[in-house]
Amino acid sequence: HLKGGPAKAAVVSSGLTGLVSGSSIANVVTTGTFTIPLMKKVGFKAEKAGAIEVACSTNGQLMPPVMGAAAFLMVEYVGITYIEVIKHAFLPAIISYIALVYIVHLEACKMGLEGMKKTITKTAAQRLMSFVLSFLTMIILAGGTYYGLGWIKTVAGDGTIYVVSVALGIAYLLLLWIACKVPELEQTTEIKELPHLGKTAQAGYYFLLPVVVLMWCLTVERLSPALSAFWATVLMIVILLTQRPLKGIFRKAQGKEFSFTAGFMDLIDGSVAGARNMIGIGVATSAAGIIVGTVTLTGIGLVMTEFVEFISGGSLMLILLFTAIISLILGMGLPTTANYIVVSTLMAPVIVNLAAQNGLIVPLIAAHLFVFYFGILADDTPPVGLAAFAAAGISGGDPIKTGIQGFIYDIRTAILPFMFIFNTKLLMIGVDHWYELIVVVVSAILAMLAFAAGTQGYFLVKCRIWETVCLLLVALILFRPGIVWDKIFPPLLQEPPNEIVSYVGDMDPGSSLRITLKGEKMSGKIFTKTIMLTVGDEATGAEKLAGIGFETREEEGKIFIDNVMFGSAAEKSGVDFDQEILNIQVPNHRLPPELMYFPAVGLYALLYVIHFRRRKKQELSTVAA
Repeated sequence: HLKGGPAKAAVVSSGLTGLVSGSSIANVVTTGTFTIPLMKKVGFKAEKAGAIEVACSTNGQLMPPVMGAAAFLMVEYVGITYIEVIKHAFLPAIISYIALVYIVHLEACKMGLEGMKKTITKTAAQRLMSFVLSFLTMIILAGGTYYGLGWIKTVAGDGTIYVVSVALGIAYLLLLWIACKVPELEQTTEIKELPHLGKTAQAGYYFLLPVVVLMWCLTVERLSPALSAFWATVLMIVILLTQRPLKGIFRKAQGKEFSFTAGFMDLIDGSVAGARNMIGIGVATSAAGIIVGTVTLTGIGLVMTEFVEFISGGSLMLILLFTAIISLILGMGLPTTANYIVVSTLMAPVIVNLAAQNGLIVPLIAAHLFVFYFGILADDTPPVGLAAFAAAGISGGDPIKTGIQGFIYDIRTAILPFMFIFNTKLLMIGVDHWYELIVVVVSAILAMLAFAAGTQGYFLVKCRIWETVCLLLVALILFRPGIVWDKIFPPLLQEPPNEIVSYVGDMDPGSSLRITLKGEKMSGKIFTKTIMLTVGDEATGAEKLAGIGFETREEEGKIFIDNVMFGSAAEKSGVDFDQEILNIQVPNHRLPPELMYFPAVGLYALLYVIHFRRRKKQELSTVAA
C-alpha cells in the first residue's frame, strides 16, 4: 500500500531472511520468487526489480546473527567471540537496510508509483500501534529466548535440553493450532490487494521456532555456529515432516496435502535446492583455498602488500580504495567467503599498520568488516554475479544489466565501510553510555539518508547540483564530525616521552596509552607508527610499563624501547627493541566534535524546506493544468 511497497517488502523480507541465511542466492530465490513479480506488477522494470532483490539479498549477509561463513572465519582471524562480531556488525547492517528502503522509496517517487489497494484502512494511531506491537514482539522474542531459556538453564542444569525440548514441542503444537484458525495462505504471486497482516502472520508463527533455537544455542548455550545451525535445522526438518499431518488433525481434514508423504517431499525438495545452492559456493571456496595456499607458500602475499603499500604512497585513503577495488575485482570470480579469505589475509593487516603509521588507531575488526562489506558485492558484480543471474531468472530481465543495476544500488551503501574506519563508534567501539549510542544511531541514519538522496539526485523532488553537493556534505559531517572539528581543535596533544614513567603511573587502570614510535624495518626503511596499549592496575609507572610488556632507557636525551617481553601486548602490537618513543599522545580537553551536528542538521532542514515548497508548487501547477 506504500509507494514502491513490494520493493520495500523485498528489503525487509531479505533482511529478515538474512537473519538466518548466509547465502545471497538462497535469499534471492526464497524472497524474490514473490517480491520480484510484485515489483514488476506495480511498475518496476524487470532489471530494476531483479536488481533491488539482488541488492537486498547480498546485504542480507551483513545481517547478524548468521552473516554467512565469512563471519565465522572472522572470529578466528580477529580473535574475538562471535557475540562481539555480532555487536560490531549490527548497527552498520541496520543502517544499510534503512538506506536501501529509502533508495527504493526514492526510485518509486521518481517513477510516480502508487501503492496497492488496502482491504482495511487504519488510522495513524492504529498504524503506530501495529508498528510498536511488531517491534515489541521481536524484542520479547529475543529477550524471552535469552533470559527465559537462560533462566531454565540456571534452574534445570543438565536437564535443560529436556525441559526446552518439551517447551518447544508445546509451543509448536500451540502455534500450529493457532495457524489452523485461519485459512491456508495461497501460494501465488497474483495478489490484487493487500493481504491481511494479522492472518498472514498467524499462519506462520511456528516457523519462528528454529530462529529461537538458533538464538538459544548461540547466546545461551554458547555452542559453535555450526552446531547451533545444526540444531535449528533439525527442528526445521521436524516441522516440515509434521506440519501437514498435524494440520490435517487440527483442521479435521484429509487428503494428500495433509499426509506425511507430502511433508517428506517438501523436505526432499528443500534439501535438493539447498544442495544445488551449495555446489557453486563449495567449488568456488575450494578454488579460493588453492589461491590462499599459493599465496602462503610462495610469499606473493608479502610482495603484493608491499607493492600496494608502495603505490599508495603511505596514504590510508588510497590503501582503502585499492583494497575495495581488489575486493570488487576478485568478486567477479569468487563468492563472498572466498573473497573475504583472500583479501582479509592480504590487506587487513596492511590497513591496520598503515593507519598506525598515519596516527590513526584502527581496530582489526574494523579492517576485516571493511573487507567483508566489499566482499558481499561478489554476488552482484558482473560478469559472474550469481545472485544477479538467479534474480534475472525470476524477473525475465537481462542478468548483466540486473547485476550492474544491483551493483549501483549496493555501492551507495559502500560509504559505510569508509566511515567506520574513521569513526569506530559506528561499530559500537568506544560507546560508553546509552545517550552516546542514541546520538551515534540517529546521526548515522540521517547521514545515510542524506547520502542516498544525494547519490539518487532526488530528495522530495529532483535535486539541483548544489543541493546534491549540500546533501553529500551533510552526510560527510554527520558520519565523521571530526573531519572539520579536528582541524580546528586537535583531538590529541603531543607530550615529550621523557616523563613516560611518571605519566603512566598517574593513569587509571584500563585507560589507553598512545605513543608514537620510530624504528627501522628489515629492509632498512625508517618508519613511524602510533600504537595504543591498555594500562594495567600495577602500583607504579615502571610496573605498569612492565605489565604492558616493555621497559625504557634513555640515551642522549632520547627514550628507547628496552626489554620487550615475548607474548606481551606490546610485542603483539609491533613494539620492538631499540625503537625510539617520539612522543606521548594525550587527549586534548576540547569541546565535543558532535557540535558539528548542529550546522549539518540545520542545512539538512533548510534543504527539506526548499524541497517541500518546490513540491507544493509542482502539485499546485499540476492541479491547475
